[in-house]
Amino acid sequence: MSKVKTAFFCTNCGYESAKWVGKCPSCGSWNTFIEEVIHKEGSKKENTWKDDDDRKSVKTIPLHHVISSEEKRIITADAELNRVLGGGIIPGSIVLIAGEPGIGKSTLFLQNGLLLKDHTVLYISGEESEQQIKMRADRLNIQNDNFYLLTETSTQTIFKEIKKLQPHLVIVDSIQTIQSPYIDSSPGSISQIRESAAEMQRFAKETNTPVFLIGHITKDGSIAGPKVLEHMVDTVLQFEGDRHYAYRILRTIKNRFGSTAELGIYEMTSGGMRGVNNPSEILITQKEDRLSGIAIAATIEGMRPLLIEVQALVTQSVYGTPQRTVSGFDLRRLQLLLAVLEKRGGFHFGVKDVFLNIAGGLKVEDPSIDLAVLCSLLSSYEDVPLPPLTCFAGEVGLSGEIRAVNRIEQRIAEAEKLGFEKIYISRYNQKGLSKQSFNINVVSVGRVEEIYQFLFQ
Repeated sequence: MSKVKTAFFCTNCGYESAKWVGKCPSCGSWNTFIEEVIHKEGSKKENTWKDDDDRKSVKTIPLHHVISSEEKRIITADAELNRVLGGGIIPGSIVLIAGEPGIGKSTLFLQNGLLLKDHTVLYISGEESEQQIKMRADRLNIQNDNFYLLTETSTQTIFKEIKKLQPHLVIVDSIQTIQSPYIDSSPGSISQIRESAAEMQRFAKETNTPVFLIGHITKDGSIAGPKVLEHMVDTVLQFEGDRHYAYRILRTIKNRFGSTAELGIYEMTSGGMRGVNNPSEILITQKEDRLSGIAIAATIEGMRPLLIEVQALVTQSVYGTPQRTVSGFDLRRLQLLLAVLEKRGGFHFGVKDVFLNIAGGLKVEDPSIDLAVLCSLLSSYEDVPLPPLTCFAGEVGLSGEIRAVNRIEQRIAEAEKLGFEKIYISRYNQKGLSKQSFNINVVSVGRVEEIYQFLFQ
């Protein structure tokens, strides 16, 4: 009888050690090592998804002999997914998608698999039964005779079915439920996730079949499993959003075949995920009354210009320590802007409660939103509504200056397209900018005092 072999793995990064250690040598985390059984059979048989005659012979070739050609992508019916992937699905690529439970990962990729009617798609589920998937497909109301289901967790059985079906696309839901017979640990453990993902990667590269791996996340928001899982795949997508809002964002974290600055926006409906072509219109509240404390920011999310609504409420503090509450914005950034207004503008926010919200449930990190936040704070402080059809794009420095932001032409064009009449930008963004080419009034400001005079005097 062969001896059972065990090893210790770091639950944070997947580092393997022969013995237990207190501090991980790779990521520096403390008390994260757990013991797992990794006994492998003496004669490990490779997965045979291709016949021996079809295997490529391995040989070394000079770099200049390699013919460079444009990859032929599989174009899906989902324009948002095509944009995030860099133009479509690359044959032989392996894509990892992670997100909160219940956010809509399974629905999104079941929907996209059903929409690929000219390709054979295999949907592998280790979490749900055929009846559950069928019920979801009925809600989507999409018919596809080339869509196949397989409820299985063993990689050996999966590859046998793949060899018989020869699909054009494989969707695995989820990688944490798949287990390899060569590893004795339970599904979801670090060694199992790493081995199962490695087998899927070898299959994708050798057969030139794209594979989508749906993954879980931990309670702190990172992708569950070892960090090497993200290194093994070609593309990592993060599906995020507030479950209490209808909108979801598909964000690229890593992409070997395109830009990592792209993102797709979806709306959750009863009929599945609907791609939002013009998110600025839905992120701005359509209202008739002019209200104080509301400003529109021209921001950039990825490569896409967006106009979002910033809402601020400034009230007299009842308690000794003023409250600072934010939603969708960095709290430390808000405190910085309040300090600038206190020091450079003479506004006494130190005795005021400040509440700030980004409408629509978005989380914005673009520094160009600073000017809109500052103006919404001043509007609520003075209790005076901002002029209608006005938006802002600028970063605020510690000395009270309005700093330039990148890709200002795209921001101005987006504001003009949505019918805005005036946009305030930094004076330092005027270099190379032709105001005559826009039908919107572009106002340049240099300091906080100037923007206050323009809006409230």
